[in-house]
Amino acid sequence: MTRLAVVLFNLGGPDGPAAVRPFLFNLFRDPAIIQLPAVARYPLAAAIAAGRTKTARANYAVMGGASPLLPETRAQAGALEARLRDAGHDARVFVAMRYWKPFAAETARAVAAFTPDEIVLLPLYPQYSTTTTGSSLKDWRSVYRGPGRTRAVGCYPTADGLIEAHAAEIRRLYEAAGRPADLRLLFSAHGLPQKVVDAGDPYQAQVEATAAAIAARLPELPDWQVCYQSRVGRLVWLGPSTEEAIHAAAHDGKGVLISPIAFVSEHVETLVELDHEYAALAARLGVAPYLRARTPGTSGDFIEALAEAVAAALGEAGTHPFGPWRCPAGHAKCACREREGA
Repeated sequence: MTRLAVVLFNLGGPDGPAAVRPFLFNLFRDPAIIQLPAVARYPLAAAIAAGRTKTARANYAVMGGASPLLPETRAQAGALEARLRDAGHDARVFVAMRYWKPFAAETARAVAAFTPDEIVLLPLYPQYSTTTTGSSLKDWRSVYRGPGRTRAVGCYPTADGLIEAHAAEIRRLYEAAGRPADLRLLFSAHGLPQKVVDAGDPYQAQVEATAAAIAARLPELPDWQVCYQSRVGRLVWLGPSTEEAIHAAAHDGKGVLISPIAFVSEHVETLVELDHEYAALAARLGVAPYLRARTPGTSGDFIEALAEAVAAALGEAGTHPFGPWRCPAGHAKCACREREGA
């Protein structure tokens, strides 16, 4: 039987207080994040990491001192592996993190030892960006030297299982809250500097496509918008910010239900930023109710979408999207224009 290795990519997160500073350094030294020569980027990354360590440690302390991203990703890997094996594949699912352990080099050695015939690279970023999927795929290609024919899933922003997982959770939360009136649905995605999108990154278009697809399944919540969180630095970022969207809801006399549509696992941006910081802002502004939908995690719909993406990739070469979405021609940095080996 053909041996199949699937590699799930995510950003990673510190596994304890001592890991916070090196995690931040690894993040900001990535040329996909700070686009400067290494001679300037490395000291800048060190300075940013030093300046943000205290605040970041306080945020992770809210979650018990460490990020839950790795255990959540491993749970997704286990669920996906079981689903693939049920479908008849001799499959093993691996996890590679970009900025903290297990790094791609460690995972690459484990995949090579498995001696796969086929490899599918599957980023846990539904919407493609050069700063996430692009960076992870480049990192993997620089370290993997083992056997197996490799292809990658570039994005899956409108995959049916992803959309249904989000819509079902939003619907469940809305019903559990008693179907409150005057409620605005906010699709909150991690932000990017505007200049990254202006340079051809398709992330914003894909986020908007995800939001529209989910909203189409929720006619009971016609008042919705996309917003962006987690801004850092002084550059102009995608807008409106989630903070601005909450202020607007307060002005309009609306409650909010926030769905983190660019995240598929719980981590600091959801468990601290959404559940604490923005919840406190909403309370100060009198925005009620303030509801926050969970990420897809290991929901059956989402795991099925991942399994379908793997199956579809086996019939392709290079990097391809999964699902009905195709980036408009104007997005020069779409993954599908950066083929495997290009």
